[in-house]
Amino acid sequence: MTRTMWDSSVGKKTVMAVSGLIMLAYLVVHMLGNLKIFFGSDDFNHYAHWLRTLGEPFLHYEWALWIIRVVLVAAVVAHAVSAYQLSRRDLRARPTKYVHKKPRTSYATRTMRWGGVILGLFIVWHILDLTTGTVHPDGFQSGHPYQNVIDTFSTWYGSVVYIVAMLALGLHIRHGFWSAAQTLGVGSRTRDRAFKTIANALALVLTVGFIAVPVGVMTGVVS
Repeated sequence: MTRTMWDSSVGKKTVMAVSGLIMLAYLVVHMLGNLKIFFGSDDFNHYAHWLRTLGEPFLHYEWALWIIRVVLVAAVVAHAVSAYQLSRRDLRARPTKYVHKKPRTSYATRTMRWGGVILGLFIVWHILDLTTGTVHPDGFQSGHPYQNVIDTFSTWYGSVVYIVAMLALGLHIRHGFWSAAQTLGVGSRTRDRAFKTIANALALVLTVGFIAVPVGVMTGVVS
């Protein structure tokens, strides 16, 4: 992408759309992996171990996982920086309040900004909780992801933080997926309803899929 393209609003929106779709693809895979917890500790721990051996023997232990992490970090940073710069540009373009009342937008649209902040803070918390174990409640056990998840969601605050973040994620996806389609030029009047339906379905499936894990632990289905 040229400097001129990056400096334009269209360029920044394109970066947001592409980085958002990269993160969305990861979230779908991550949710499916998380649901393995309902099949027991052996399946879930085996899945966690497989992630670290992915690509062997061509790649060394955890190399594939680190490649995925680097790509995700790049996508998150690009997404956040683009969103911030677009927001600042929007504020500079509207130095005074509207004289007429703006048309009411959807709840998801009006909460995209603070939803992004919530998700950014959650990513930091999630890493410190289940990756490094820095804020883990009952002693982080390296190599025992199943037990670590159980410990986290056995606390009320661990479950609340996760559920609130996943609700914010659902709203973010609901609006973001449709916006990405418009930005990348694949949306149209005839396809508009279809993309909105897909966005709603993705948001619902991912939200329910992710929230199912803490709910499963809290209700004793997963123990």
